[in-house]
Amino acid sequence: MSAFIDLDFCASALEHSDHFRVLRRLIPKQIYGSHDDAEVRRGLIVDVETTGLDPASSEVIELGMVPFTYTDDGRILSADPPFSSFQDSFGPITPEITRLTGITRAMVSGCMIDLDAVKRIVEPVDLVIAHNAAFDRQFAEDLCADFSKKRWACSLADVPWRDEGFAGGKLSYIAHDFGLFFDAHRAAEDCQATLEILSRPLPRSGLTGFTHLLRRSETPVFRVWASNAPYERKAQLKARQYRWSDGSSGQRRSWYRDLPEEEVGLEFEFLRRQIYEYDADIYVTPISAFDRFSARV
Repeated sequence: MSAFIDLDFCASALEHSDHFRVLRRLIPKQIYGSHDDAEVRRGLIVDVETTGLDPASSEVIELGMVPFTYTDDGRILSADPPFSSFQDSFGPITPEITRLTGITRAMVSGCMIDLDAVKRIVEPVDLVIAHNAAFDRQFAEDLCADFSKKRWACSLADVPWRDEGFAGGKLSYIAHDFGLFFDAHRAAEDCQATLEILSRPLPRSGLTGFTHLLRRSETPVFRVWASNAPYERKAQLKARQYRWSDGSSGQRRSWYRDLPEEEVGLEFEFLRRQIYEYDADIYVTPISAFDRFSARV
């Protein structure tokens, strides 16, 4: 006769020991909080898997979305069933992409994303969120123009993960720090994991990641351009979270960083002292939530 093993009891015992850490499989929720008299808004978590990193030459091969409801004070209330669909690509799916995503040519062969269904999901949404929205938004807008009409936020850039004690912003790392694991780099699973980690209180502030994100999305943002920065300063700019614009879609060919208004002056000082080493003129662009992370800016 085999003995019955209470796995939850074993996991709980290990969690109370200083010698072990326990990871539990993420079980997606439908209900996160109770509804009251607050106005309910609709959000959408989006994730795309693609054949490469460049929107100009790469294609979407999987789209995942999780619609959810929330309140203006930062409470996530509920999640709808996920939307997930493969899309056949004209170009190759390289072994590297298959290794990263688990998606093969056979899996997407003959598949097509139902864009009418995507449009119906996106249309009533107040806020779209992606974990690295600077990547996902460009592909999403190419897939469905309705994405370009929405406010966007980024669960990677708009939550101070490091300030809260997390080792980094990678989705699977954050989940591990919360004691969770999931099938990473599959679109729907990534969306469900994103919603879960945003719903949880953070260790230092006690606020949820979603509260941080919502506040940041409502704060005016300014894009600081490090135009003509010396090439040898590239590593310093990357370490300070600058991104590179290659000049496509009418943008400047330059390093840039998006910041709240109160940090712009300090960034000018950093650029002039550490990057240019002279009193350089620095170009700044105001960015709204409707334009953030878009190639149009």
